[in-house]
Amino acid sequence: MGKTKKNIDQTPAEAEQPRPEVSLLNRNADTLTREITWFANRVNKKLQDFFPRERSGEANQGAQDITTGMGYILTDAPVPDITNDHSVYADFVNYYKLNTDERLLLILALIPYVQPNFLDPFFSVNKALGRGYTEFGGVKGNRHSGFIPTIETAMFLLAGNDLTYRFKLSRLFEPDHVLLAHNILQLDQGGSTEPFYSSTITVTDEYVDFFTSGNLRKPQFSPDFPAKRLTTGMEWTDLVVDEYTMQQLDEIRIWLQYGPILQTEWEMNKKLKPGYKALFHGSPGTGKTLTAMLLGKLFNLDVYRIDLSMVVSKYIGETEKNMEKVFKKAENKNWILFFDEADSLFSKRTSISDSNDKYANQEVAYLLQRLEDYPGLVILASNMRNNVDEAFTRRLNSIIHFQKPQSRERLTIWKNAFSKVSTPPDDSHLEQIARQHDLSGGAIMNVVHYSSLMALNRGNKIITVDDILQGIKKEFKKEGKTI
Repeated sequence: MGKTKKNIDQTPAEAEQPRPEVSLLNRNADTLTREITWFANRVNKKLQDFFPRERSGEANQGAQDITTGMGYILTDAPVPDITNDHSVYADFVNYYKLNTDERLLLILALIPYVQPNFLDPFFSVNKALGRGYTEFGGVKGNRHSGFIPTIETAMFLLAGNDLTYRFKLSRLFEPDHVLLAHNILQLDQGGSTEPFYSSTITVTDEYVDFFTSGNLRKPQFSPDFPAKRLTTGMEWTDLVVDEYTMQQLDEIRIWLQYGPILQTEWEMNKKLKPGYKALFHGSPGTGKTLTAMLLGKLFNLDVYRIDLSMVVSKYIGETEKNMEKVFKKAENKNWILFFDEADSLFSKRTSISDSNDKYANQEVAYLLQRLEDYPGLVILASNMRNNVDEAFTRRLNSIIHFQKPQSRERLTIWKNAFSKVSTPPDDSHLEQIARQHDLSGGAIMNVVHYSSLMALNRGNKIITVDDILQGIKKEFKKEGKTI
């Protein structure tokens, strides 16, 4: 790593101090080096035990090539004590109290991302058969030229031919094991007809970043993750809704603050379903999306809006697969999931008249189960409450109506909407505009955008009443109305 540029305002002693993030990177690298070295010794011992059983001298020569090409000083090293390392990886291992087998599995899956050449020896060819060793498992990626381990690779290293121990180790690959349940490791079986132990073992991208740089990567919007992170520069105090709606939103706010205490310390997890589910319904522009973003910002939680156009599919079973990609990524992240225009996914079920109706209802059943199991906040947004299936509404903790703002709320929005560097009309004019023109919050912001541009076009910062009225006409015309 290159030297950091010195700040001219720093003393020489201050300039030589390592940046905190560099220190963290060093700690992460040191811990992983120790862990990989220990792992290398385990691999060396396993291969030395394995190859003497081979009958041909060529195979024994292959063993020598493998054990001497790893680039590590190979000794019979004990399991590293990383209790006091204070790296991200060490903290993770210590927090979850991972045992030796779990640590070996985790580092096996991580090596292709940090030192892929280390696993090259597993490409060794069985001279007697003219192909690789079945016992080693593993596959070669499409673009990654190195060795990608499979469950069979892990079983070879951890248990060898000891069937009893292999059966015992199967617990490491159960969906509820911490490494899989928290989406740290992923298993890919490939074709459904392939043996389960041929499933590749990989570390999810966010945890590769976490173990190396100390930061969790934010997933990018893509077909594999059809959701986009929402952010806002506004604050909770900027939200303008009627008093009753705010009271209902306060319940969600309180749950975000005290939900974990209710579930654990009060032991209500035995009686209550995990998570919180809410339906926001009302006309467009009334603050449903903004409220979701503000709840996330208030508690420093990521908010992801699910792109239902990429989720809902006409092909049988594809909708569930697309949704599973989102829920799998979201597991144990405490994200707020926001389903905008939820009617397309959570609409009323039909009576079964053909096979398509049957599969559509199966999709609803899947979504119901997934919603019930999700431990975080899920918000469904719809323009019409009646469009959402009753099977979903029965499972909701809150159904909140976002009505169009009344004149008092409209005035508050008008007063807070303009830039501080601009000069909008005085309060008396804004009060008259708010009283006379029934606009949603979103429509008001469109008018503010238009009138501010008109002022800039004139070369000044003064927003006139006429600017605002022209903007209102423009909004009404969009809706087929006249001012």
